[in-house]
Amino acid sequence: MMRLAQDLAPGFADAALESQAIFRACMNALARPARPQPLETGLMPPPPLTPELAGLALALADHEAPLWLDAGLRTPAVRAYLTFHTGARLTEDPQEAAFALIADAAACPDLAHFAQGSDEYPDRSTTLLIALERLEPGHDLAFAGPGIKADAGLTDLGLALAPLPADFRRQLAANHAAFPRGVDIVFTAPGRIAGLPRSSQIRGEA
Repeated sequence: MMRLAQDLAPGFADAALESQAIFRACMNALARPARPQPLETGLMPPPPLTPELAGLALALADHEAPLWLDAGLRTPAVRAYLTFHTGARLTEDPQEAAFALIADAAACPDLAHFAQGSDEYPDRSTTLLIALERLEPGHDLAFAGPGIKADAGLTDLGLALAPLPADFRRQLAANHAAFPRGVDIVFTAPGRIAGLPRSSQIRGEA
């Protein structure tokens, strides 16, 4: 065990301060949807785990919040890093996951495959943490909903996201239609983050 700990990439230099900062950034991203904002972690996790995914996992996951990893992340090095630094149990069942880490966004499973919560307990759903190559304001997808209309002069916001599954627009529409059930999503890209809660609706969708 001592040898394994020595071989692992380090986690936060100041666990309390850094995890709190990333937690606040994540909550702010979900409260103010579709707005890319900075997220710097200083982490150097084993690839293909990105610093942003690693930071979110270390800040959010614990022994009561199981993690699901996509196929590319299921390497011994990534599994050991996340288990050691978070204490979280890794699950292969997406329905059990509190958080799902997606490094290959184009191959992300359908959102409906993850825990959806219930009308009584919507918080028992999965939050997806998805790494993208492109995450910036744009017109690929425009959104409306709580936290968006509240901004003066704004009735919708748009994001340019890549890569994504071909039918991701349909998946997002179905996810919103299930509200208050459904998953929340946190998109990441190098140095940035944006939230998309289930309450956000694609503009033009019924």
